[in-house]
Amino acid sequence: MQGPVSGNVLLRREQYRWADDHERSADMARFILTGKIANSRTVLRRALRDHGSKPCAETLENAARSLRCSLDQLQVPASLDALRGIEGDAAGTYFSVFDHLITAQKCAFQFRNRSRRPPLDNVNCLLSFAYTLLMHDVRSALESVGLDPAVGFLHRDRPGRSGLALDIMEEFRPVISDRLVLSQINLGAIKESGFIRAETGGIQMKDDTRKAFLVAYQKRKQEVINHPFLNEKVEIGLLPFIQALLLARHVRGDLNGYPPFIWR
Repeated sequence: MQGPVSGNVLLRREQYRWADDHERSADMARFILTGKIANSRTVLRRALRDHGSKPCAETLENAARSLRCSLDQLQVPASLDALRGIEGDAAGTYFSVFDHLITAQKCAFQFRNRSRRPPLDNVNCLLSFAYTLLMHDVRSALESVGLDPAVGFLHRDRPGRSGLALDIMEEFRPVISDRLVLSQINLGAIKESGFIRAETGGIQMKDDTRKAFLVAYQKRKQEVINHPFLNEKVEIGLLPFIQALLLARHVRGDLNGYPPFIWR
């Protein structure tokens, strides 16, 4: 049995109207993807700052430049299909250099491309778990402000899929999930011995590794970061709630435009 859905009925009705409006959905998708791609680019720029003398520096610089071009493309209104194409190209560029961001335990943690169901290597296993944790937090944040996490703008309706949660988590993937995975590998907090290969061929985390990563995730959420729109210091763990609140204000008409979280 499932209890009644809490939340503001009028807010959700407006959300559904927006989701059915392709022009409004495309506008929202542009905001969201601007945050995602800008934050992906910042991850690369931070790596260049910290490891700029490495042989891969030129490769990272070229990838960051390509993401800058993707951001420029988002300045022009486009259809949802066109926006998904821009997102796909940007994600391909970002993940094509992701292995260069891994600076330790290279033999045990090699990244070639993104694999999901099942994850085929240790890095993808960590990424998938980190994204699952993030999805839970974003979905809870959306519900807490009265939005329906199932009805998105970029990710369209599909049974069993939280479309809006997938939308909003896009801008947090690079900042929260990817950087946590990279730091846990590069600092040696996660070891090769913490993974096993299942009979299906996919990689799974051992229980102690999963618990250790959960602890690291909770610690990451307690770190303080400056929110560029609010211009205030906030805990990283509050970011999904803040963005959900800003989105709700925009849908209600109290805020002109949705300001995605862009990491500085």
